[in-house]
Amino acid sequence: MISTPSFKRISVIGLGYIGLPTAAMFASRQIEVIGVDVNRHAVETINRGEVHIVEPDLDMVVRAAVSEGYLRATTAPEPAEAFLIAVPTPFKGENHDPDLSYIEATAKAIAPVLAPGNLVILESTSPVGATEAMADWLAEARPDLSFPQTAGEASDIRIAHCPERVLPGKVMQELITNDRVIGGMTPACSARAAELYKTFVAGECVIASGPRVAEMAKLTENSFRDVNIAFANELSLICDELGMDVWELIALANRHPRVNILQPGPGVGGHCIAVDPWFIVSSAPERSRLIRTAREVNDSKPGWVVEKVRAAIGAYLMENPGKTAADVTVALYGLTFKPDIDDLRESPALEIARQIASEHSGPVLVVEPNVEALPAGLADARLVELDSARADIHVMLVDHKPFKNSTAPKGCIVDTRGVWR
Repeated sequence: MISTPSFKRISVIGLGYIGLPTAAMFASRQIEVIGVDVNRHAVETINRGEVHIVEPDLDMVVRAAVSEGYLRATTAPEPAEAFLIAVPTPFKGENHDPDLSYIEATAKAIAPVLAPGNLVILESTSPVGATEAMADWLAEARPDLSFPQTAGEASDIRIAHCPERVLPGKVMQELITNDRVIGGMTPACSARAAELYKTFVAGECVIASGPRVAEMAKLTENSFRDVNIAFANELSLICDELGMDVWELIALANRHPRVNILQPGPGVGGHCIAVDPWFIVSSAPERSRLIRTAREVNDSKPGWVVEKVRAAIGAYLMENPGKTAADVTVALYGLTFKPDIDDLRESPALEIARQIASEHSGPVLVVEPNVEALPAGLADARLVELDSARADIHVMLVDHKPFKNSTAPKGCIVDTRGVWR
């Protein structure tokens, strides 16, 4: 049940794909929200009542919240009653070790403005132990305040972990309807965090036994999905080798009442599924063999797609002996990590596009209706509209709605999504 706000002023640190919708949602409940981000362009855009990311309905809510005075953005933290941290948590190096530097920097940035009674919530998807590490960084920066790891229920500052669990493209809806998992460092921390989220969450606020369980819950959700996608992707490799249509195979297998195989694609991307399983692997490397293997299967899929494109170019040249690779035009359809959004984070389609653009000597066209300019690494490619993609090789990477409604183009097709079967 949505409750009457008891918080008058909150701060959301990190105004990206999760932070900005969360800030807007609180502001829509007539709570003063201060959004903080190091990106000056994002701050200036938000303060004009505009948005710098694509998410249905977000622009409308932000516009109203800014115009009514409930939301503003800045580059430096200010005092508030609650601080929600939604900064990136990537991995680093070949071993995929978690990178907590953004969380550490945020903790040190908000520490000077903390006051007794404040609540700090880590929303960033994090490896097990990250919330406790954040609490230690805060305590080190503010020895004049007490924290749960030493003062328990009597602490000046309440600290909890509450991971986001939303689907890009449906964030504004799922922020309200999805259950939230809350892991406070003490029961009092959990209760205070639940009180905050109940200002707009219609789903249940489920209290975990602690922040480590809450952290692991989010990692487990995304690892479960990654393993299932890896099964579908591995099937696509097997079917290709055996000369079968993987989509036909999956459709037939899914007619079994207890089978629900997912659909294959060019890999796995995004800020969660492509990253989170590695956090589990880093925490228990000897016990996470299946999770590691699934990651390796999905991480290898873009390379397999590139090989299919190379083979298609070779086949075209054999059929057209008077031409060279420089005469072959390749069109790539989609760059984002999933359909109908503008999010390029960890996108396998973008990885494939960059590799093809860097090695192919002929023209490379990119059809991506959700971006206005090509990202770095595609300087030699050309962004075109769907009806202008005249090419010899057509590579379907992301099944955006306009692509699903289009007819198969003439030429050789490499279809990783089964759109033009």
